[in-house]
Amino acid sequence: MKTRLTDKHGEVRELTDADVKRMRPMPEVLPADLQRTIGQRGKQHAPRKVKTSIRLSREVIEHFKGEGEGWQRRIDQALKQYIREHGRG
Repeated sequence: MKTRLTDKHGEVRELTDADVKRMRPMPEVLPADLQRTIGQRGKQHAPRKVKTSIRLSREVIEHFKGEGEGWQRRIDQALKQYIREHGRG
């Protein structure tokens, strides 16, 4: 009996030596048109955000992280809302 590679949440488990031995080369298992798309990146756009470092209170970080994934995006949205409400200057 084969052991599933993913759990009920879709997370991939650690591969065993037996898993690796059962693997086959991509050309044996995928159609040619799909093989051509794997590993190709789409059109690259100019970055819309600037990488920075900022110190925030533990309370702020815990609040936004406590709401789950996307916490940095939510902080960005909160700061943008502040700018809209209070102006830029």
